[in-house]
Amino acid sequence: MVNYILRRIVFMIPGLIGIALITFIISRVLPGDPAVMLAGEQAPPAVVEKIRQEMGLNNPLYVQFIDYVKQLLQGDFGLAWHTGNTVLGDFATRFPATLELTIASFIIAVLVAVPVGIIAATKKESVVDHISRIFSLIGACVPVFWLGLILISIFYSKLGWAPAPLGRIGEDINPPTHVTGLYLIDSLLSGDFIAFKKMLSHLILPAICLSTGTMAIIARMMRSSMLEVIGQDFIRTARAKGIYERTVILKHALVNALIPTLTVLGLQFGYLLGGAVITETIFAWPGIGGYVTESILATDYAPIQAFTLISAILYSVINLAVDLLYGFIDPRIRYE
Repeated sequence: MVNYILRRIVFMIPGLIGIALITFIISRVLPGDPAVMLAGEQAPPAVVEKIRQEMGLNNPLYVQFIDYVKQLLQGDFGLAWHTGNTVLGDFATRFPATLELTIASFIIAVLVAVPVGIIAATKKESVVDHISRIFSLIGACVPVFWLGLILISIFYSKLGWAPAPLGRIGEDINPPTHVTGLYLIDSLLSGDFIAFKKMLSHLILPAICLSTGTMAIIARMMRSSMLEVIGQDFIRTARAKGIYERTVILKHALVNALIPTLTVLGLQFGYLLGGAVITETIFAWPGIGGYVTESILATDYAPIQAFTLISAILYSVINLAVDLLYGFIDPRIRYE
């Protein structure tokens, strides 16, 4: 097991270097000059040139990349000049908001999609199955930005059931005492149930919006995996022995169908964590997504490169964790 983990970590390194190189090159060839953005459009050419020299933008690309890798090896992701803070400092401030939104979206997706997939598989070609497939297709096809605007229009503008999409908590409520950075957990730990209720009301719409695509994918995979397992001999044998149908489905079929579904769950959690940019922008959620959007508009290289690299690391770690979970679900799986 230990050797397997170490081998996987070693295999991650070339991929991360490649991602860092590709991101570095793309960020340099995009239109826009960070020196001009920092100095201002009306700045004299001499001032712009001085800033370019200080930022190292006049050096050859390979020299800039080597300097960038040296900084990464020292744990330095650079300075976000459009905020005046270090990139790691900005990430530490904003990442809890993104993580909280991701976890909430993931929980909603799993709680809805897994039962829907199981029911659709056990009642194949029924009305329930057809309805689940229609909703899965809609959920996979509907653009997130459109769905977010529709949810805001209905539940905030027309019905008034949801608060204004202006962040994690209302302006009239102070954030809970900082413990984890996750407002829901911090409000529970501090016993501030007013903040908890307010935070939950702000979280529910963006979480639903972000979870729809993931919900559709998980439901379709769960249905497909369950149909494949239900048709196998050991399920027919269990039914022939007179075992209750619920036991056959939940104890025998579901456990075996979880392996392919677990892969999708891991990938989708990584997708939610790294792909919440549009949702955070629509709902003014103060997470990493909005921060990266601001960085792109400001032609600020360091946050964009850090976001891409950290997302790749998270994807790799999540995939490794999913592979290790296989052994707990199916004891026949061994790591050599």
